[in-house]
Amino acid sequence: MTALFSIDPQAVRIVRAETKQQILAELAQCFGSVYMLDTAHVLERIEERETLGSTGFGRGVAIPHARLEGLARPVAAFFRLENPVEFAAADGMPVDCVFGLLSPEQAGATHLQALAAISRLMRDERMHERLTNAPGADAIYSLLVNVIDRDAA
Repeated sequence: MTALFSIDPQAVRIVRAETKQQILAELAQCFGSVYMLDTAHVLERIEERETLGSTGFGRGVAIPHARLEGLARPVAAFFRLENPVEFAAADGMPVDCVFGLLSPEQAGATHLQALAAISRLMRDERMHERLTNAPGADAIYSLLVNVIDRDAA
């Protein structure tokens, strides 16, 4: 079995942002540069989804996501924020972890399965603590890829 989505080491970053809009713009830029996508189009699609309701999931986590034509499979990015940012989350708490997901336009079930997997991962208090305390982006990537690969097995 293969993982529901892939994440490139270059898409795991520690980011300084002051606003939700800055986070979304930085996320679109990351997806654009790492996965060779049109940054403006990615931002447009993520913002469209955000208008339906905040992707601030609660417990300090946001999962901005969208479906995009031209993708072969779901791809992800992960940001640990230097300082928590207000994100209009369901629980009213600011976010410190942002897990972005882009899926192919026609990947309805796959997109939902990938979102569910990310949600389960980020609900795990120990994992959230490890991600928050990891010494850098490389350590964060290792934590994430170990869980993604384990869950695919």
